[in-house]
Amino acid sequence: MDEYSRFVDWDKMDMSAQSQDTKELTCTDLHELKQLARQGYWAKNHSLRAKVYHKLISNIPCRTVTPDANVYRDIVVKIIGKRNSSSLPLPEFVDNSLIPTYCLNAEGVGAVRKIILCIANQFPDISFCPALPSVIALLLHYSKDEAECFEQVCRILACNDPSKRLIDQTFLAFESSCMTFGDLVNKYCQAAHKLMVAVSEDVLEVYSDWQRWLFGELPMAYIARIFDVFLVEGYKVLYRVALALLKFFHKVRAGQPMESDSIQQDIRAFVRDIAKSVSPERLLEKAFAIRLFSRKEIQLLQMANEKALQQKGITVKQKRQNVHLAVHAENFKSEIVSVKEMRDIWSWIPERFALCQPLLLFTTLEHGCSLNRFYSHSEGHEPTLLLIKTTAKEV
Repeated sequence: MDEYSRFVDWDKMDMSAQSQDTKELTCTDLHELKQLARQGYWAKNHSLRAKVYHKLISNIPCRTVTPDANVYRDIVVKIIGKRNSSSLPLPEFVDNSLIPTYCLNAEGVGAVRKIILCIANQFPDISFCPALPSVIALLLHYSKDEAECFEQVCRILACNDPSKRLIDQTFLAFESSCMTFGDLVNKYCQAAHKLMVAVSEDVLEVYSDWQRWLFGELPMAYIARIFDVFLVEGYKVLYRVALALLKFFHKVRAGQPMESDSIQQDIRAFVRDIAKSVSPERLLEKAFAIRLFSRKEIQLLQMANEKALQQKGITVKQKRQNVHLAVHAENFKSEIVSVKEMRDIWSWIPERFALCQPLLLFTTLEHGCSLNRFYSHSEGHEPTLLLIKTTAKEV
């Protein structure tokens, strides 16, 4: 085995990843790198992938003082000492996160917790980072030792290029990304979105799982292929793959009864067992086949959603229940739609507007049929939602 095998249980690892072909990566052209990453050029060789990860992460622009391998060696004894890392509580920012073991051996599983604890010590500004355990577990497969893995994760966390978004580290960033994912599903996966609205009480709660599908539920062979492309192309790749997962879930499960009481649990189960229906290559192919999907669109949606959350004062996890608005029955009245129908409609509009309670501005029952009065009542209010019921009772 190669020098990057210390933490790997090869009985669990995909056999094709043990290929010993002597391939090297010499290209530096971004366009060519994108093509190689999407094609899985370094996916069949464990050692080559480790070297490529090291190279790509080393090129991430970082804060001037970013903890490195030497820092880890200095602090790990002070933080862990002779205690078993499994007995130490994890920091709150990953407290409820799934900690995948992938194809790690027993030493690797213990190392994940040690690295998380040392990162918490060095990054006090991280307040919410559910993807972190998965990223650490994945990179350990391609690290010579714990210190090297720690350094690579620190570089990802300390990226200071404003145009290069990597992983969310605050609740505000995470929650706005969930809202952005909801916006993107509504636009690019309308059939799946209709299914989510029909079978879930809170569709935004379903979409808040999107990062867990990737960083937690997906098998090792899949998340590694995604991470190959992610390190080259950035955050947009994650959105694309999550949309593709939802498309496949809808295709495979449409018309079938739910397997559990929760659509969230059904999607998680589908993602865990995705090898039964979709290969990694097919998943990436589907992800990159979504047309007219741009980095700029994501950035604009993200900024708008963050602004909406900040205006509501929702920036920390404790207030999360305020985000996913349900239209309150006691405050809502309409001759056109029921409360249930209004909740469905509310789930279709962009999430940053769904933060607001609906306010009735004009109804012909109370205000008559004057168009001038309609305009005067609506003036200054935006965005507005217009509900119409015809004389044939069509809504």
